[in-house]
Amino acid sequence: MTAIQRTAVLTGATSDRGIGITSARRYAREGWGIAILDLDGEKSAKVAAEIGNEFNVPAFGHEIDVANEASVTAAQAAVAAEVAAGNLPPVGALANIAGITSPVPFLETTLELWHKVMDVNATGTYLVTKAFLPAMIDNGWGRIVNMSSVSAQRGGGVFGKVPYSAAKAAILGFTKALARELGSTGVTVNAITPGAVDTNIRVGSTEEQEAAINAGIPLGRNATTEEVASVITFLSSEDSAYLTGTTIDINGGSHIH
Repeated sequence: MTAIQRTAVLTGATSDRGIGITSARRYAREGWGIAILDLDGEKSAKVAAEIGNEFNVPAFGHEIDVANEASVTAAQAAVAAEVAAGNLPPVGALANIAGITSPVPFLETTLELWHKVMDVNATGTYLVTKAFLPAMIDNGWGRIVNMSSVSAQRGGGVFGKVPYSAAKAAILGFTKALARELGSTGVTVNAITPGAVDTNIRVGSTEEQEAAINAGIPLGRNATTEEVASVITFLSSEDSAYLTGTTIDINGGSHIH
């Protein structure tokens, strides 16, 4: 394990079968301090403590509603207080993982559903990034990794439909524009676009739907959460210093371009 120098902040990282919790464990295994932010504050603290104890790294968990500005501000302040107190190293990476999907045909969607999916995925990425970015700029070093989806590139075709694809496409534009703006600051901004991943986000998908999805993947299977987490932590590392504004596909060949 390398010396602990920085903290990775992760949103949406308490689901037992989620990309977030696997990424938190991988960050910790690589020597990062971790700050887990999710809707359930008690569970966030519990998961953070378990991972921190397992890998002997500083860890902190706090409640956040990524679509609510006041909640995001409070979560950022709580993390900053832990850093100021010496309980966490300075924040060096932000992984915007929190998200929801919407497997509803377009004409059955409502404006309420549209706003909910856009708010959690796109607006949440905006709010959390804006909250944690200033400290990284002040420190002259930072890594932001945003969770998009292959659905943004190919117009659905996995599980989420129109609102989800639109929200995840917005994240790609956000990533590229912010990366260009931050080029001289020492902070890089990149996006990942997973295809089908073995997580809880596709609860409700039938065996027939899953078989059809896998049939369209050259590698013939879903990604594991560890395979996605490995890319997130790479994009947070010193080795990724010359990557910014990029979109990294993790889709088993289901979308090749």
